[in-house]
Amino acid sequence: MGKPISAKNIVKKFNLAYHTLNYYTTIGLLTVVKKGGGVRLYDEAVVSETLKKIEAMMLEGYTLRLIRSKLSGK
Repeated sequence: MGKPISAKNIVKKFNLAYHTLNYYTTIGLLTVVKKGGGVRLYDEAVVSETLKKIEAMMLEGYTLRLIRSKLSGK
């Protein structure tokens, strides 16, 4: 695992709404690497790269369902 980042810090650093982060996690676009004490930790480099890809594909008109499919390789 790379540098860990909490959900709270993702919201601040990447200007992402908390419910959007939760939704991306729920549908499998982002993965929690560690949980504990009520804190979810993600790999910061993976989050950064994934959010860039999501944004680029959304600008091209892709739906989240198709983005999820493309990112998972299915």
